[in-house]
Amino acid sequence: MGVRTAWVLHVDLDQFVAAVEVLRRPELAGKAVVVGGRGDPTERGVVSTASYEARASGVHSGMPLRVAARKLPDGVFLPVDAPEYEAASERVMTTLRSLGVVVEVLGWDEAFLGAGTDDPEALARRAQDAVLAATRLHCSVGIGDNKVRAKIATEFGKPAGVFRLTAENWSEVMGHRPTIELWGVGTKVSRRLSTLGITTVDELAAAPQEALVAEFGPRMGVWYHELGQGLGPTTVDDSPWVPRGHSRETTYQQNLTTPEQVRDAVGQLARAVVEDTAQDGRPVVRVALKVRYAPFVTKTTSRKLPEPTRDAATVVAAVQALADTLEDREVRLLGVRAEMAMPDEDEPADRTPVRGRI
Repeated sequence: MGVRTAWVLHVDLDQFVAAVEVLRRPELAGKAVVVGGRGDPTERGVVSTASYEARASGVHSGMPLRVAARKLPDGVFLPVDAPEYEAASERVMTTLRSLGVVVEVLGWDEAFLGAGTDDPEALARRAQDAVLAATRLHCSVGIGDNKVRAKIATEFGKPAGVFRLTAENWSEVMGHRPTIELWGVGTKVSRRLSTLGITTVDELAAAPQEALVAEFGPRMGVWYHELGQGLGPTTVDDSPWVPRGHSRETTYQQNLTTPEQVRDAVGQLARAVVEDTAQDGRPVVRVALKVRYAPFVTKTTSRKLPEPTRDAATVVAAVQALADTLEDREVRLLGVRAEMAMPDEDEPADRTPVRGRI
């Protein structure tokens, strides 16, 4: 159920995955810890998360493990343990719900809180203390008059701090910053904005809406125009999360070198994704294929299905059709995604744009 409240708080667990690993291995406290793949930097794989100590050496999420190892020859590399992180996340969310506020879970390590309090900073500190006492994990809290400002505010509170960002101080804090620092603006969008002469948040806020609509379309053009002003949704929704789709992705230790190898690998991933969607019982409306060619060029293509379907063969065939459009090059990574119709809808519902994976 969605609830509109006076304040939105964004709770973000600091270096969550690395912090969970340090709790399991206290001797790693203060060390450069990198979590990714199977924990072997000689294998192909990417960094899932890095401790602050590792980040200080230039290691970041999405970086190839081999590159991270060159930057951190003495770093500690650990494999991803999703069940452990899910369990820790559930303890955090249970703790936040015990505060008597509306909690909208965004992922393992973050959530929005809806609060009608006159003292949001006091609530933020109470949330931090409760999470620390229950889980021994630290979190940062952003306070905003909407979700966009609360989410961005968190970055100014890290680590383990609290920061308030509202209409009152939006331009002062964000106006001079590059557009890529906005929630939902990635490298590609910031480059497209720069071609319009828009490089800062203030410039985005002042840009003619019609120019943004012409570049990005009627929905996203309006969204980016509002984003530059710090505008955004104010409703915090604690309804159970419904996945838009399911994805499977594999990095191959040896490049796939023939079209036959690629087609077989795509088929395996597609069939696994179809099994995942079958558990939700909703029809698939769109499929996407991600490919990373050697050495490290990544492209994604997608296709809307003629009509929603639960038929596995139809979904697999649609993904294979995308695979037939790939370049004849060596492949190091493949990913398949199937998007499903949302409940009571024919198409996936629009949601706040965020950076994400296939």
